[in-house]
Amino acid sequence: MQELLTDVFMDTLKLYPFLFLTYLFMEYLETRSQDWTIALLRRGSRFGPVLGALLGVLPQCGFSAASASLFAGGVISEGTLIAVFLSTSDEMLPVFLAESVPLGTIATVLGWKIVFAAAAGYFVNLLFPLHAREEKAYEERIHSLCEQEHCCCKEGNIFKSALHHSLSVAFFVFLITLLCAAGMEMAGEEAIASLFSGNLVVGMFAASLIGLIPNCAASVLLAELYLKGILGAGQMMAGLLTGSGVGLLVLFRSNRRLKENLRILLLVYAAGILGGLLFQGLSIRL
Repeated sequence: MQELLTDVFMDTLKLYPFLFLTYLFMEYLETRSQDWTIALLRRGSRFGPVLGALLGVLPQCGFSAASASLFAGGVISEGTLIAVFLSTSDEMLPVFLAESVPLGTIATVLGWKIVFAAAAGYFVNLLFPLHAREEKAYEERIHSLCEQEHCCCKEGNIFKSALHHSLSVAFFVFLITLLCAAGMEMAGEEAIASLFSGNLVVGMFAASLIGLIPNCAASVLLAELYLKGILGAGQMMAGLLTGSGVGLLVLFRSNRRLKENLRILLLVYAAGILGGLLFQGLSIRL
């Protein structure tokens, strides 16, 4: 238990700088929400899913957490957020490198995640266009976030306010991650591996569900099970696509729109299954 507590604490500690800098950026936007800031965000929105997919694929979950906070403040679109979640690689890349997986295999996995994540992001933006890009709605979402956290925005101290926001979210992430990690520890690798035996499609659904676990252990487990031959390539891809680190945790903690959060959760889960099935159906070699 002590080792588990240490691991979860260190994971949260590594995440904290991303949270603090994100909230500091949002506080700056709130105090400097001039026309040029809003215009810049509007111009950049058309490339949001592509940028999100490219940045999310870096081996860390901090960017997914930062993106969730930016979405809660109305800074980025729903499609951009989903692109980040789907492309987030978390600990998969270090595991592959440590196991001397061929670079061609790694490039194929990352390339598919980027392409599929960007395409899914644009599709989601078409389904749910953000008319809330208007300045009034943008300011309302950031003010709503501040009121929810009872922060110090009105005092004009953006550092103090960002510290309050980020500590609150980090504590929430620590607690939930600890519970998830303890559950995976008690279940054991063999019990989890049994979910993938037999029916390929059922295994795809199970892998995508495991990927949603808000902990880097999920991506490590999926990568290891694939390397041991327990998971097929499509099943591994389904899980890696939904593995957004603690991004979903931060989303549910920061965004007060529960229906919106649940929709994003379901979209990520469905996209993971679809991405895995397409990868398997196209017979892409790893």
